Amino acid sequence: MNSAYLSLGSNLGDRENTLNKAIEMIGKKVGKVTAVSTFIETEAAGFVSNNKFINCAICVLTTLEPLDLLHTTQEIERTLGRTKKSVKGIYSDRTIDIDILLYGNAIINTAELKIPHPRMQEREFVMIPLKEIKACD
Repeated sequence: MNSAYLSLGSNLGDRENTLNKAIEMIGKKVGKVTAVSTFIETEAAGFVSNNKFINCAICVLTTLEPLDLLHTTQEIERTLGRTKKSVKGIYSDRTIDIDILLYGNAIINTAELKIPHPRMQEREFVMIPLKEIKACD
């Protein structure tokens, strides 16, 4: 089993409900969710939007390999209504965004997946929830 830390965010629809559904689906498809941070409301980062985000971080124990984890979280995003991914740093409103922040001690740097997440330390909406649950380790 590996500990994976994920960041979740939503700024469309019933944001809190969407995050709770995503966490439930992660528990069913990925592994045991062992920690969930407080939900925080934040402004959009990297693009202009009238819609605020609700963000959180979770820890999940998983047997999935990193790429399988990525594909599973992307499937969950699609199930919850996400229709497109950000491309070349162009961001937009979304029902759900799930990012892999950390996966055990893994360092991965491929075109498809980068772990640790390359911009997580620049984003308070990621680091505040992550620090909250990492303190519980």
